[in-house]
Amino acid sequence: MTKFTFDEKIILVQYAIKKFENEEIVIKKLRSIIPEKDIQRNIDTLIGTQLVRRIGPENIQNNESHTELPQLHDSLKEIIDDL
Repeated sequence: MTKFTFDEKIILVQYAIKKFENEEIVIKKLRSIIPEKDIQRNIDTLIGTQLVRRIGPENIQNNESHTELPQLHDSLKEIIDDL
């Protein structure tokens, strides 16, 4: 497992949410890249800071009407494309 900074983990989770929107699928896809505990913590952080919102019991969505997604670094773009 590659070591990612806190910010890189947050960005990976945000872009995975944009791509899949289902919390279970996001966790499943990222599990091989980031420990599940970190994924859950990042989702909770994003919801708490209102960068992500729940839209039902299983779906989550980036709150792009209030904030833009952070810029995706080239090193992370490849990871997101492979999910």
